[in-house]
Amino acid sequence: MNSVLRDQIQQRRPFASPSEETFLNLQRTANLLQQQLTRLLRRRADGLTPSQYNVLRILRGARPQALTCGDIAERLVTPGPDVTRLLDRLGSRELVARERSEGDRRIVRSEITDAGLELLAELDTPVLDWLQESLGHLAEDQHQQLSRLLETAREAVD
Repeated sequence: MNSVLRDQIQQRRPFASPSEETFLNLQRTANLLQQQLTRLLRRRADGLTPSQYNVLRILRGARPQALTCGDIAERLVTPGPDVTRLLDRLGSRELVARERSEGDRRIVRSEITDAGLELLAELDTPVLDWLQESLGHLAEDQHQQLSRLLETAREAVD
């Protein structure tokens, strides 16, 4: 059977299993979408990374509550090893403010600043337009089906 993916990656032999083909399709698609989002953010937000964008969205969604590094790490779409470094970079751009807990100086809480909120407001429409351009060709029931399938796959590996 012909496989679009096999043609794209110029693989001559069949995949070892349907699971392997699915995994590689997933990786290739996610990588392509991630590259496009990176380019959009680079153009529109002066080099903001997708991970930084994700942190800002998390902090906007948590408002008015400030979050610890651990809280943010739990909510990241693509967890990374160093949330502190992400927050440092966002703080240096004055998009995030951080404050130590008075009760326990080891705890640092972060919240989005007005500048961070403004930046996200500027990005909301271009990101939604890009998503519509990238995935809008799928029907609503296809989006729901794909989401359910991906959730089922994640449940098996969580």
